[in-house]
Amino acid sequence: MNPQAPVRAADDAWFTVVYYQFRAWRGRRPFWAGLFTLLGGVPIAYFPYADLRLGNVTLAMATTGGAGALIIGVLLITLGLALWFQQTIRVFAGVAAILLALVSIPVSNLGGFFMGFLSSMIGGALALSWAPGEPVDEEAEAEAEAEAAAAAKTEVPAGNPYGVPAPRDTETAHLTETTAHADGGRNSAG
Repeated sequence: MNPQAPVRAADDAWFTVVYYQFRAWRGRRPFWAGLFTLLGGVPIAYFPYADLRLGNVTLAMATTGGAGALIIGVLLITLGLALWFQQTIRVFAGVAAILLALVSIPVSNLGGFFMGFLSSMIGGALALSWAPGEPVDEEAEAEAEAEAAAAAKTEVPAGNPYGVPAPRDTETAHLTETTAHADGGRNSAG
């Protein structure tokens, strides 16, 4: 490649553009909650149907709750995808993921040997705690910066040096025995 050749942004930045688009998409939804919930459903659905082969010996882990484990795993995977594409149902999906993770302990080989259980519990908790962000208005941001700069330039009143708090408007500056009850009972010990 010639270092003297002009560089076009379209040639070199496609990966960066895709990365920033994915990052913006991820920021508008409970991405990590969906990922943990989705990943929690995989071991819960897989382990009851898995078999381990050691030479000529096959260890099958099929249980009577295999159908229940498959249903729980598929529901958790569906809830994970729903969190990505329908973020408005995050509270329902979070509660459902936590309940399904708890039910998977007795039904599906200890919740997929606790891997699926823990991942689904974390995903459900993240879904419940996620809140959509407020879009920042550029004009409002500029006004807030101007107000902060103006507040920094204001002078401190003469009766309040160094920002020391003064008595509130409802309190009298000098307490006496008769004014203590009028100020809502605020009085010094004694």
